[in-house]
Amino acid sequence: MTGPGFHPSRALCFGAAPVGLWAHLVWVPPILLSAVSSPRSQADDTDDGLVPGTPGLPGAPGNPKSEDPEVPDREGLQRITGLSSGRSALIVAVLCYINLLNYMDRFTVAGVLPDIEQFFNIGDSSSGLIQTVFISSYMVLAPVFGYLGDRYNRKYLMCGGIAFWSLVTLGSSFIPRERFWLLLLTRGLVGVGEASYSTIAPTLIADLFVADQRSRMLSVFYFAIPVGSGLGYIAGSKVKDVAGDWHWALRVTPGLGVVAVLLLFLVVREPPRGAVERHLDSPPLNPTSWWADLRALARNPSFILSSLGFTAVAFVTGSLALWAPAFLLRSRVVLGETPPCLPGDSCSSSDSLIFGLVTCLTGVLGVGLGVEVSRRLRRSNPRADPLVCAAGLLGSAPFLFLSLACARGSIVATYIFIFVGETLLSMNWAIVADILLYVVIPTRRSTAEAFQIVLSHLLGDAGSPYLIGLISDRLRRRWPPSFLSEFRALQFSLMLCAFVRGAGWCSLPGHCHLH
Repeated sequence: MTGPGFHPSRALCFGAAPVGLWAHLVWVPPILLSAVSSPRSQADDTDDGLVPGTPGLPGAPGNPKSEDPEVPDREGLQRITGLSSGRSALIVAVLCYINLLNYMDRFTVAGVLPDIEQFFNIGDSSSGLIQTVFISSYMVLAPVFGYLGDRYNRKYLMCGGIAFWSLVTLGSSFIPRERFWLLLLTRGLVGVGEASYSTIAPTLIADLFVADQRSRMLSVFYFAIPVGSGLGYIAGSKVKDVAGDWHWALRVTPGLGVVAVLLLFLVVREPPRGAVERHLDSPPLNPTSWWADLRALARNPSFILSSLGFTAVAFVTGSLALWAPAFLLRSRVVLGETPPCLPGDSCSSSDSLIFGLVTCLTGVLGVGLGVEVSRRLRRSNPRADPLVCAAGLLGSAPFLFLSLACARGSIVATYIFIFVGETLLSMNWAIVADILLYVVIPTRRSTAEAFQIVLSHLLGDAGSPYLIGLISDRLRRRWPPSFLSEFRALQFSLMLCAFVRGAGWCSLPGHCHLH
């Protein structure tokens, strides 16, 4: 049997990820990944065959033969899933809301990082551990939820994970200053909720829509990444200013998380796995053993290489996403535009708010631009998706690198470069969301999502925030104490991200080709 869900051209663009800000310093060029065309059994299938709704086949996005009877229309989808189009759209809206909370919580800490450093009296290396512990926990738990998500009710898994995440996040806001280790522990436990959601939610969308409908819904889903990330920076800084205490910034998302659990329970229904992608005469796909899933994924070159390419991006994303507001604050201090953040004082800066607004706006512009450009180009070029992805990556690199290099000269120029670079980078997010869904069969998608998370975080952003902070601390010890040395130490340590592009290039064998 030929399994559904594969299209090699969708796997060309793996240098970007829907998880990130600031991956702009890494240029991971697109490559042509090989695809094995011979049919296999479900247990041994590595490339998972072509299905309706895949570019190049009747009914695919941009293919004029969209009237192919094997591609479900609106009524066909309703008959297969048992859900009306309105109910399916409402489910996506709930998932978007939770995705927004996911990234909002992740970047709230970055928005108040200078205050956390002052409260706990810690250096850059310890600050970097906050993100490293969270990512490490998220990485370890992802395979667990990936396994469960391919076999059990995904709705209840997400409900339990998000409820636990909300409780732990609320608890982290009551930690006394002499218990920094407890803050690290609670941030690690937050990974439970993130892992339960991130590995499962995209597979629900894949089981509700196909072809152009899926692309549109994924674009809506990934709008929540820049908006949620920006709101995290904004909420962190503004709630702290209003309440006069940074702890209140961590008490916003738990209440919204309770609302998310209620919406999940009341609105979301479990669609049949892979039903919308099956050929009309194909039997249902049944889950195979976990080891069979791992063997198949290990022999899937598109999955492995896309994960390796994403790893280089994750390294840069994790380090710069955490350190951006602190870096901009130190830049303003050096330029004389903001007073320094002294022990015992609240760190007053507008950069978390401005950076959050820029992130929201550039994300919405970039995602919309990328989807529309890809849709138009796909009519004449089946490789439009990877071409748009590569253009966004390559175009963003010089602008975002300049934003880092020019920070000591002009904060206005820095924000201009950030705006252009992040807009170009955001063109990738919705497009690359289809990659894993097209290279892995439905009964393995949660497992594949989980192990892509493990690989990219293990070698990427699990350690990069701590590493950047550690290098910054070591550099500061070599120079006389000053606000300039604090700025230069963080600036030079962040330059490490520019060299990660070499590692990204080394992971791409140039001999791969497209069948």
